[in-house]
Amino acid sequence: MTDLRKHAPSARHVGVDEVPFVINPVVGARMRVLQASEADNLYVVHGFMPAGLEVQTHHHTGPVIALTLSGAWGYRENDFMNRAGSYLYEPVDSVHTLFVPPDNTEETELWTAVYGDTEYLDENGDVTHVSNWKAMLQLYYEGCETAGLPRPDRILL
Repeated sequence: MTDLRKHAPSARHVGVDEVPFVINPVVGARMRVLQASEADNLYVVHGFMPAGLEVQTHHHTGPVIALTLSGAWGYRENDFMNRAGSYLYEPVDSVHTLFVPPDNTEETELWTAVYGDTEYLDENGDVTHVSNWKAMLQLYYEGCETAGLPRPDRILL
């Protein structure tokens, strides 16, 4: 029998203080990128969204997994609200407009894993710009630079 442990990749770890939070220069929320993977076309973000935040309508070419840790947020196109403890799965080709209620009494803390591209749409449904693992990593690095922080070397690449 083959010992799979000899051939299996090792688990990888990012400590809680090894990747700082910065301001996302596009939406103004605090975030940190924990993983950015070209091979998996994936990025994982831990963030805090302020009350009243709204993100442009967008289309996902891959699935998204989200876990809400505090606060509340939703989609203009749905009737449910994500609250602390909520788990959300977005299937491939989902389209929605994310918002945080303006009367939120606390920041909304969210963990997301996004596969594929996110295409941002104008009012006619035309793509205005595209985000993915590479664009999100660059956005994070821009936030680090603006904050005067070095690029962390613990992000899982």
